[in-house]
This record gives sequence, C-alpha cells and structure tokens, in this order.
Amino acid sequence: MFVLNFIRGIFMAMADSVPGVSGGTIAFILGFYDQFISALDSLTSKNSKKEKKKALTFLFKIGCGWVFGFIFSVLFISTIFEKEIYKISSLFVGFIIVSIPIILKEEKKSIIGKYQNISYLILGAVLVGVITYFNPVSNGDGTTISLANPSIALYFYVFICGMIAISAMVLPGISGSTLLLIFGLYAPIISGIKETLTFNLTYVPILFVFGLGVITGILTTIKVIKKMLICRRSQLIYFILGLMIASIYAVFMGPTTLENPLPAMNMSTFSILFFIIGGGIIVLLEQVKLKLEKKKLNK
Repeated sequence: MFVLNFIRGIFMAMADSVPGVSGGTIAFILGFYDQFISALDSLTSKNSKKEKKKALTFLFKIGCGWVFGFIFSVLFISTIFEKEIYKISSLFVGFIIVSIPIILKEEKKSIIGKYQNISYLILGAVLVGVITYFNPVSNGDGTTISLANPSIALYFYVFICGMIAISAMVLPGISGSTLLLIFGLYAPIISGIKETLTFNLTYVPILFVFGLGVITGILTTIKVIKKMLICRRSQLIYFILGLMIASIYAVFMGPTTLENPLPAMNMSTFSILFFIIGGGIIVLLEQVKLKLEKKKLNK
C-alpha cells in the first residue's frame, strides 16, 4: 500500500501547487477522502495509541508522496504549467468529469432519495463560481506582495491566509492556490519556496509563519469536516459535488490567473488527448483501488 499512497500524495501535491484544483478534490476522486480526514482527526482526538499509530503510518505514506510531488511541482511543473497550461487544464478536467460518476456510484446511499439536499450542491457550486469569478489576480500578475522584508502586519496576514488556504485545500473543489492568488500570495509563496530549495534562506521566517497558519487551519477545520461526514453526510456529499462540478469552471479560468495571464481555456484550446489521459488515470487508479480492496477482503 506504500506505493499507492505515495502516488496519491504526489497527485494531491500536484493539485495543491497549481490554481484550479485542490488536494481534497484528488483525495475525494481517488476514494480515500474519508480515510484522510479520519487520520488527520485521529492525531488530535483521544484515540488509542494503536489508532494514532495507524493514522500516522497512513499520513506518513501520503506525506512522503506529497513532499516529493510538491518539490517536483515547484521546481518543474510550475514552469511546464506556464507553457502547457491548456493541456494540463484539460488533464484536470478529465480527472474531475470521469470521477463524478464513480463518486455517484460510491455515495449512492447519501444521494438517492435525499434530493432535498440539492440546495447544498447549488451552494457549493455558487461558492466556487464566486471565488473564481471575482479573482482580482486574473487582471494582474499576482506579485504585488514582497516577502523579502516582511513587516509584523505582513507576518499576521500570511498566517491568516495560510489558515484559510489550507482549509480550502482540505475541501474538494475549492483550490487553496486560487485563494492564495486572490490574496496576492500565490506567486510570492511559490517563489519563496523555490528560493529556499536553492538554499536561499531569506524567505525561511515568512514561510515558517505560513506553515504555522497551515497547521492551525488543519487543526481547526478537520474536526468540523469529520463531524459533518458522520452526522450530515448526505448534505456534505451534495455540497462537495457542487464544489467539484463548479471546479471545472475554475480550471477553465485557470490560464487567466498565471503570472503572465492567458485567455481562459475554450474548446479550441481544450486538449481532447489530455482529457482522455486524465480520465484514463482516474479509471486506472479506481481499478487498482478495487483490486486492493478485494485482496484485503479475501485475507
């Protein structure tokens, strides 16, 4: 299972590092969202040592893949993303669209006969649509904030933005990177991480504060999501589906949020090939997951 969870972590990191898709979306698409949320919740809950150890083992595997994937994304994918934005966006659209029927099948108990909760789907879709539509960076370069010589006010701002962005990343459909773009921090944070990876330590203090914001955001968000999955699962699933459906719009608008903005993706720039590749990856990972589950049941 290490390899599978490592790969899951890589996909989550790739999604988290670029605007339009969240790591939570990938976790939900690949069918381990509940396990991921439960594992994070277990770290701060009064669970047994055995359960905490199991959660840590799972998160370690995911985390290894995430770190590898994020470093790879920051150093290489971000450059490719600028040059091949439409192909990568088409890939993400393939991820999302092909995963929706899989999710509908897996969550049919939470969906069928509970159509009164469709308002939550609409709410989720509207939320992503509004965040994407009113993204002010679509008309700028997203580099107005300098992290080189931060003031106390900027430290506080970065901490709060880190909290909000990670909360979004945990929820499928809302891109934390898109929120960082809206806050004017996406390009500065990515640039700071790049510089740190090349042993320029100028940005370490501000990145440390950003990291504290991220940790705080995780600790405050996970409890709420975990409770919703248990007590209000149908409403949450409808809400998440709304987030995911609207995230297709966010991905199409992704090119407008680049450092050098490009036109939104349309049918002439949409890549059918990469859409099929994205869908194929989801189908393949779903088959691997089903085989592993079957093997586990037969033990």
